[in-house]
Amino acid sequence: MKRQLLCIFVLGSFILIGNPSFAQKPVVEAAPITIENYYKIKWGYADEFIALWKKNHYPLLKKLLEKGDVLNIKAESPIIHSSEDSRWDFKVTLTFRTEHLAFDYSITEPFKKQLFPDQDTYQKAEQHRFELVIAHWDVPVENVTLP
Repeated sequence: MKRQLLCIFVLGSFILIGNPSFAQKPVVEAAPITIENYYKIKWGYADEFIALWKKNHYPLLKKLLEKGDVLNIKAESPIIHSSEDSRWDFKVTLTFRTEHLAFDYSITEPFKKQLFPDQDTYQKAEQHRFELVIAHWDVPVENVTLP
């Protein structure tokens, strides 16, 4: 009798362990995602655009960095000009903690009123900043492992 109970227990254990519905599922952590944001600005207005970006958008990104939603912020501008069809004037590279956060377009909303109490002035400045933009595109990128 004891032997039968032991066999049933061992067999039942194998069934439970081998059955994926009873096994604990591994936790899959969301991987960070990096997005390059390119801006092509009207000729002669790149400095004004960058100044407005630093004043109105960068503080929002810094809040996301402090919160941990953004892991890295890098801004660049080219040293020399390229051809008109391929030129860009300002690039911001953002690494988000998750893909979900990268594409949550309301992510900065909680900070706008806190950082910019005069929303009318803020909205007008942002409208002007985008009036200076000829083209804007975002490129999600990934690292390529080299041998």
